[in-house]
Amino acid sequence: MIVMKFGGTSVESTEAIERVAGIVRDRLALHPVVVVSAMGKTTNKLLAIAADAVAGRREQALDLLNQLHEFHQRESEELGVDDIVSVHFQELAELVKGLAVMGEMTPRATDAVSAFGERLSSLIVTARLRKLGIDAVHLDARSVIVTDGRHTQAAPILAETTTRLNATIPPLAAKHAVIVMGGFIASTENGVTSTLGRGGSDYTASIVGAGMNAAEIQIWTDVDGMLTSDPTILKNVYRVKQCSFAEAAELAYFGAKVLHPATVLPAIEKNIPVRILNSRRPEVEGTLISSKAVDSTSPIRSIACKRNITLVNIVSSRMLMAHGFLRRVFEIFDRHETSVDMLATSEVSVSLTIDNTQALPAIRKEIEEFADITVEDQQAIVCMVGDNLRHTPGVLARAFAALNHVKIRMISEGASQLNLSLVVSAEELAGAVESLHGEFFAAPDPAAFA
Repeated sequence: MIVMKFGGTSVESTEAIERVAGIVRDRLALHPVVVVSAMGKTTNKLLAIAADAVAGRREQALDLLNQLHEFHQRESEELGVDDIVSVHFQELAELVKGLAVMGEMTPRATDAVSAFGERLSSLIVTARLRKLGIDAVHLDARSVIVTDGRHTQAAPILAETTTRLNATIPPLAAKHAVIVMGGFIASTENGVTSTLGRGGSDYTASIVGAGMNAAEIQIWTDVDGMLTSDPTILKNVYRVKQCSFAEAAELAYFGAKVLHPATVLPAIEKNIPVRILNSRRPEVEGTLISSKAVDSTSPIRSIACKRNITLVNIVSSRMLMAHGFLRRVFEIFDRHETSVDMLATSEVSVSLTIDNTQALPAIRKEIEEFADITVEDQQAIVCMVGDNLRHTPGVLARAFAALNHVKIRMISEGASQLNLSLVVSAEELAGAVESLHGEFFAAPDPAAFA
């Protein structure tokens, strides 16, 4: 059995779903479980509708709701699922009206609204597969993916989820060629709709793959796989043929949007390979992510970048020769639930980066009681990732030589020795990535890159 996840751009229209059907048909012998995201930007539109309703803009909310209904109706007309679409939008309309009356958008209500995208897309994809003669059956993900009650960012309860998956999927697979389910959505132990957070469809695919001991988890998107750099910054990039779980996790965390950071975790535990593929170019081999990457002469596998970073510098000479400075600093960040990306320290100072500044004013107020703090926004992280970093001398010298025209604000090597990260201003990001890519991928190893 394999798990095939198709992202929003892969199911954004009838034409796109047609391509998905062809891809699935070619892999029927592998007994696929298909996981789909919402069509296109549906989730964003659903949340915009809810926001308008809560803010009292009832007519605007209903107008956007009608537009979204018409889109799904148009795309599903020839599939014969108009009635299913209409029923779901009637339910959604009632929910939106309720939000307008309450004037409050709770996390639970957010999950209820945002879940409609995957509920609809999974039904539409199932109908299209059947129309093409493929024996497909729909499985409501909420009946098998069980989470805690942290709405909008729910964590799966893996033991219960695995039990339900194994009780539900094998009997369905014995009767049907393909099982289709929505990603991202789940339910609490009490049966209340929950979601796994943005990008959670990848996570769903990994949870299902791990729970069913799948032979492979395939993530179908709109790029050819992991690339040597962000194609929106640099055009002449290469496809990474294979990388390790550890490399993929670092790249995902530091901005490689082709993969959700949590995706690899269940796969790592079960040692299930993950393959990144392009639904628009299914003939391309993509990128295989496994426990061990193919050997390469290159010291790095890829260059990731993370925008909208804030650099925080904290200095306190009063803490010289005194213990507890770092503990005090990080207790404040922990209390305000603010994650730190990069870190550089000395005995009386610490520099760190964050990408969520919502609690920064409160954090700053507390730190100013015992230290001086300065904040620099509009920064970016450039992260060079590769298993070979730990074994290759001179990488830092080459990087600094390539960036002799760039002001580096901070530098850090990960404890895993898989990444070397630099902080630069946002305006210098593109130039920094281009220079580093030119230095390390001037002659890419054909065994590792295409």
